[in-house]
Amino acid sequence: MESLYLIIVILLIVLFFISFALFIRRLIINSSIKANNLSDLEEKMDRLIEQNEKLLLLLKK
Repeated sequence: MESLYLIIVILLIVLFFISFALFIRRLIINSSIKANNLSDLEEKMDRLIEQNEKLLLLLKK
C-alpha cells in the first residue's frame, strides 16, 4: 500500500514539472510574438511619421 502512495506522489511530481515546463515554454512563445508585433507596429509608426513630415513640408510650400 505504501508503494502505491509513493508511485502516486512520484507521478504527481513528474506531472508538476512537465506542466511547469510547458507553462514556461508558452510564456516564452507569447513574449516573442508580442516582441514581433511591437516591431511591426514601430515600423508602421515610422512610416506614418515620415509621410506626415512630407505632407507638412508640402503644405508649407
